[in-house]
Amino acid sequence: MRWLRPDRPPAGTRALWPARVVAALIGAALAVRIAALLAGLPPTNSDEATVGLMSLHIARGTGFPIFFYGQHYMGALEAYLAAPLFWLVGPSTGATRAQTLVYFAVFLWCMYRLTTLLYTRWFAVAVVGLLAFGSDRLFKDQLIAAGGYPEIRPMAAGLLLIAVLLALRPRRWLFAGWGLLAGLALWTDWLIAPYLLAAALLLVAFRRRELWGRSGLALVGAFVLGALPLLVHNVIDPAHNSVTVFLSLNQAGDTGGASLWQHLDGGYLLGVPLATGLCRPSGCGPAATAWAVAYPVLLAISAALALRRRASPDPERIRNAGRLALVAAAVLSIIAYLPSPATVLAPMEAGRYLTLLVVSTPAVLWPLWTGAAAVRHRLGRVAVPVLVIRAGVLAAVFALAAVATVTAFAAAPQARAREADQRRLVAALDHLGATRIYSEYWTCNRLTFATRERILCATLGPDLRPGFDRYPPYRAAVAAADRPAYVLPVGSPEDLAFAAYLRDTRLPVTPTTVGGYHLYAPPTRIAVPAG
Repeated sequence: MRWLRPDRPPAGTRALWPARVVAALIGAALAVRIAALLAGLPPTNSDEATVGLMSLHIARGTGFPIFFYGQHYMGALEAYLAAPLFWLVGPSTGATRAQTLVYFAVFLWCMYRLTTLLYTRWFAVAVVGLLAFGSDRLFKDQLIAAGGYPEIRPMAAGLLLIAVLLALRPRRWLFAGWGLLAGLALWTDWLIAPYLLAAALLLVAFRRRELWGRSGLALVGAFVLGALPLLVHNVIDPAHNSVTVFLSLNQAGDTGGASLWQHLDGGYLLGVPLATGLCRPSGCGPAATAWAVAYPVLLAISAALALRRRASPDPERIRNAGRLALVAAAVLSIIAYLPSPATVLAPMEAGRYLTLLVVSTPAVLWPLWTGAAAVRHRLGRVAVPVLVIRAGVLAAVFALAAVATVTAFAAAPQARAREADQRRLVAALDHLGATRIYSEYWTCNRLTFATRERILCATLGPDLRPGFDRYPPYRAAVAAADRPAYVLPVGSPEDLAFAAYLRDTRLPVTPTTVGGYHLYAPPTRIAVPAG
């Protein structure tokens, strides 16, 4: 039963087996994701294209953004890391995404090390095994380079791992490493705040003395270095303070007075199974919803198990504190997300805001994994059925994750068809000689990046007024064109409004249908966008 007890370094060659199994699991997980990328999954979008355009500008030396274009939060780390690859092999979605595979491998390794320190080696293997699966939502969070989601996972796991290592044995260079990573993490995405706070509290709880000395100075100095772009921006442009801007997003959007139940339904019953990778592309079934119901119960049991031994030796106290940190960070993430209008307006897409819940996977699964000895001591003959129930739940979680991985690949034909439609649309625009166009948000930057800025696009809203342009120079270039074209998804609000405008003004413009779009090429400039 040794493999069920808190980890101790085992003797002999048997100590290598968990690491070898984890290495194989990481290899298999990367193979699955490379297969997804080769199958065209997950399909790219205009947000990812925006990162690609940022990298293109950095590689050319024409722009050096601090944040994601069009906003004052979410750092540009992905764009800067992709720029050298653009310079070497040319810009592409694949080059933008190459870094995401590295992030994922580092995340799995950090989770293995963290879980080994806090629990047991073979439990850590099981955790990595579950995280190796990938649902549609997880593939999007892990592989789309669209502003921070792929890298904040290894950052969160790394911050907790370093905090536990420092609590066990302080080293000055590790304090500096934690500070640098914390600064980079805050610049990258404020969603990491609950996990950063949990890791910081571990340091305060066990290394207060060192934090008041040179180690603390090293940590603060490294933090300032990592967060320097964020700090400089907030000093230079206090009107767009990134903290205030990010917090204001929780009030963005009109939910029409949605009830508490609607927020819980979209944000929790749907959000938790989405974020933990148990849902199919079409949605979350009853079994996944049942996992959301079990989730807080398992967190509570995990916290109770960690609080059980307050007078234990220092290493064990540190392990229990680390386990509590995982629980607290998950709870804080959920509480912070629930009031968001996104839980009602777009719950399937907004599941990405709970993307860091996977870092707390060990705390959630531990009550299902703990050894029979403790149960038998407390429950006697009831131990066997309890163990059967726990094993059944654990097996069901793994089964749901496996099914979600398989069904995620079912979207590959649609993704390839979408890419083919885009190629046909670009060919049609090239045939017309149209290099300045208007379209809707989810088309504009995707077309601009796909053509390496040969075609520049400005956005239209459903009311035919200017939409949200993340990079204003594109709008200026399109506005200066003599005869911009209009590329609107067939049947979209923008397409219907534009067709109505043409009828009302009696303009003889007949659209060409290409790749799911209506392509309008007016012979002269018209009064759209309005206002």
